[in-house]
Amino acid sequence: MLRKFKISIDGKEYLVEMEEIGGVAQQAPIVAPVAPSAPVAEAVPTTPAPAEPTAPVASTPAGTDAMPSPMPGTILKLLVNVGDTVQENQPLMILEAMKMENEIVAGKAGTVTGIHVKQGDMVNPGEPLITIG
Repeated sequence: MLRKFKISIDGKEYLVEMEEIGGVAQQAPIVAPVAPSAPVAEAVPTTPAPAEPTAPVASTPAGTDAMPSPMPGTILKLLVNVGDTVQENQPLMILEAMKMENEIVAGKAGTVTGIHVKQGDMVNPGEPLITIG
């Protein structure tokens, strides 16, 4: 047997036909219709003023082989210095992002030729962190 229901969602009414398949009938609470609220004015988009560029701190210029930051965050601790020899997957620094401490590890073995950030710096994704030669 088909049963018809009138359903109201976000102020729009829909007529739904459903087939009864048996079982125990459940009572659902009936919600009184809500009076429409006053129209809201549209937001006017504004263009923010461009930010002043900041120069990164670097021992050597950041080249195309500099390791980029994988995410935005704050440099909590540097674990290596310029001139140190590092192994692949060796921790280089700690980057805090969203209250979590993330180890930034070496992508390859080599010698640290440049550190482009210092403790406390805020970094954005893709910003050069360290160069390994």
